[in-house]
Amino acid sequence: MTDDVTRLSFVCVQNAGRSQMSTAFAERERDRRGLEDEVEIVTGGTDPAEAVHDGVIETMTEIGIDLSDREPREISTAQLNECDLVATMGCSTLELDADVEVRDWALTDPDGQDPEGVRAIREQVEANVRELFDELFGTDA
Repeated sequence: MTDDVTRLSFVCVQNAGRSQMSTAFAERERDRRGLEDEVEIVTGGTDPAEAVHDGVIETMTEIGIDLSDREPREISTAQLNECDLVATMGCSTLELDADVEVRDWALTDPDGQDPEGVRAIREQVEANVRELFDELFGTDA
């Protein structure tokens, strides 16, 4: 790392489901741990959708996280190369030229899933994010 900021990226193809949930949980975890000045969170997709999936918005709203104003965006290799760790959601085959750690979380796509299916994916995403923060920054006391 070149500075005191850890850059984390959550990426999938459409940036409309799993990566948006991951980003929201990472933002919440960062704030909960008081790491606002130490952690930068980036998200995007290789082929962004027009909007975040309705089922994802509804399921995240159930737990008090509002994604209704989020918009899928494209992410470039250059942006990813600036990150310390990139988490893909099971839908990207990223080949980066820089010294960037890439982890694939192999999550099911929530698009078109029933609410129970989206909730199960949400719970797995939340657990993955919490485990990542514990690993990088120590367990949350």
